[in-house]
Amino acid sequence: MQLQTSIGESTRSEVYPIRLEEIQAARELHSWAHTISLFADIETHDPLLRSVADMLLDSFHNHGHQVQDDPDSRTELLLTTAEFGVPLNWRKALLFNQRQRYKIEHKPPVLCLMHATPAELEIHLDRLRTALAKQPPDPADFQFPGMAPSAYKVLIEQGQRGGPMLALERVLQSQAKCIRILLIVGEDHAEYAYLFNLVGAHPRIPFDSPERFCGEVVKRLVTEACSHEVTNHQAVEEDIHGEQFHASNIPAAMRQASLELGKRNFFTAMVRIADLVQVPALDTAIADQYSEGCFATWDPQLCALFATVTGSARPVDKGDLTDDDISVIVGVQPDGSGALVRHVAGKRNDSPSSESVEMMGMDRFLPRIELDASWSTQAEVPVVRSKLHGHRGIASYDPELVEHVYLDPAYYHYPVSCSTDSQARAIKAAFARAEALQNPGEPRQVVFTVLPGHGIVIVEKWVPGKAPFQIMWEYFDSGMIEVVKDIPQGPLAFAPNAAGQMILHTC
Repeated sequence: MQLQTSIGESTRSEVYPIRLEEIQAARELHSWAHTISLFADIETHDPLLRSVADMLLDSFHNHGHQVQDDPDSRTELLLTTAEFGVPLNWRKALLFNQRQRYKIEHKPPVLCLMHATPAELEIHLDRLRTALAKQPPDPADFQFPGMAPSAYKVLIEQGQRGGPMLALERVLQSQAKCIRILLIVGEDHAEYAYLFNLVGAHPRIPFDSPERFCGEVVKRLVTEACSHEVTNHQAVEEDIHGEQFHASNIPAAMRQASLELGKRNFFTAMVRIADLVQVPALDTAIADQYSEGCFATWDPQLCALFATVTGSARPVDKGDLTDDDISVIVGVQPDGSGALVRHVAGKRNDSPSSESVEMMGMDRFLPRIELDASWSTQAEVPVVRSKLHGHRGIASYDPELVEHVYLDPAYYHYPVSCSTDSQARAIKAAFARAEALQNPGEPRQVVFTVLPGHGIVIVEKWVPGKAPFQIMWEYFDSGMIEVVKDIPQGPLAFAPNAAGQMILHTC
């Protein structure tokens, strides 16, 4: 198997053989990470929690970061605490009151430290494991203190997708009124911890030693603090006439693709925060809901990328798309902070998914090709036709037809999340190394990468006679790509089995 070395934004790197254990050993922090300023608002009578908090703050200081006495405009991370399994009133949660409490204008990310004994954790997981095994599940089994009566809907869906740990993650996030949680597990001393985020990542971090444990947590948190949202989208140029939009065959192709992908359960259900917890000030702290996944395809006539709109603005069913759920992307902001879009006259024009930045941006580092007479339109187009981003995993693939590209090594240890410049950077660099894309005549038509703790990005080339995304769903059906619910939470590699199929291996 092969892993590519880190590359700059304008060059391809060399490729060298590597094994999973070598990926595990490559633990350098991202080159773009920097020192940060943070403030800790620690209120706890739990001696283990206090001890770990103190060790973390010492580690931040020893790694060159500034632990502030008071938060200010430079603060890039807030640390706080909550009690395991006990709901916190939203008025006391930093996610909702940090500006008022600290008199700051911005909203730095909040990490909540939480402690559970191994027995407490297992009781909760066993309860959810038993509840999820029932057919059909009983909503009464999913009632937890501080959660909305409708929470069972989300917990069942999330549990069926990611098991009892993902369901518990949603419980704890709802009770603590915090998205990022470090759940420290131990009796008298820390034994290991889980780090939770919005998309459901839950990597387990062993407590081998205070120095190693705290160093790993600090690097993961610095990675998040140094990542910035890429949602500064801007409308440019004149509106596209409605007749032009409807004359294109791309909207119909997008709607058909959504149905095909929906039939294959590719997109996970939208998470509505109000279904989990009832908070009056919700809309001032976090989006009312978020949908998982994005897909986009190129229109040769309008020279633009048609992409799905964001699900954080309003409910969007990615498995049953409408024309109002499609945006038209023509570029990326010079600083990479968002997409450049063209509105369509007479149509609802919501902002595109944040993933549109990485999808549009990757074309900059890849060749373009000329469509010949076998296509309805002769034009110069990006080598990639269609792009699909989803919160799924890949268990295996056929290397004769599909190429897997690795991220830079740091992303397997210190993952990044959606809507960020760091994720866009990771994806652009990975696909820039794809042999099947850099050499358009290469027979492999599909390329993918895996984002630890997050999901996958799959792209396809232009294949005459095939509709956008058709090669993807045909490969799903034939087993050329095996899409699964489980998402690796850390280092991964693919290695061939006896039949030549590439099989996922994780640590």
